[in-house]
Amino acid sequence: MSNARRFAKPAQCPVDHSALNQMPVLSQTPAPHQTVSLPVERTISSIPRDGAERWEYPSPQQFYNALVRKGWETPEEHVETMVEIHNFLNEQAWEEVLRWERRAGMMGDLHLARFKGRPGEMSPKARFWMFAGWLLPTRFNDEPPFDRHDWVVRRPTTGEEVRYVIDYYSAPPEPDGSPVFSLDVRPALDSFSSVKERIAAATEDAWASLRENKQ
Repeated sequence: MSNARRFAKPAQCPVDHSALNQMPVLSQTPAPHQTVSLPVERTISSIPRDGAERWEYPSPQQFYNALVRKGWETPEEHVETMVEIHNFLNEQAWEEVLRWERRAGMMGDLHLARFKGRPGEMSPKARFWMFAGWLLPTRFNDEPPFDRHDWVVRRPTTGEEVRYVIDYYSAPPEPDGSPVFSLDVRPALDSFSSVKERIAAATEDAWASLRENKQ
């Protein structure tokens, strides 16, 4: 799919990001009937929250508590790996945001001002690709994204805020069984400048694909 990036490293994130603006408060106390001790240390991300702080990821214990709260049965010994995948995907999503921002000529410090998980709300683009997969199953995947986030990025030099939509997809695993994920990160169509960037990127992708097919 256009602009999507594949990354080798579960389904929907169990941490409830429905409250816009910050990470939810999650307990570090072991869950009832928990048999494996899980780390409570939190990893600091590379994603700036403001000029002085960076966002922190939930600890494996907090992540497991979120799973339990949602009623998802997960082997406790797999939680640390799941946290690593969760953190990895968000780091890659931020790199894709920075790529878009460089396209727009924004080279200064950028902040992830706030974000919101919207797993039950499919983006129009995701719906389009599902429809394309239904019409042309040999060319397009009709699997829906397993998660969606909306990130609001602040450009400190101008004070402007830009919303990004991130669709998270599962992809066929590597030959050794390693999971592969595909991220579709793009600015939301909230402004003329974002529309212009999306059209320019889509045009470049189309020309690149055409040149590749001619080779």
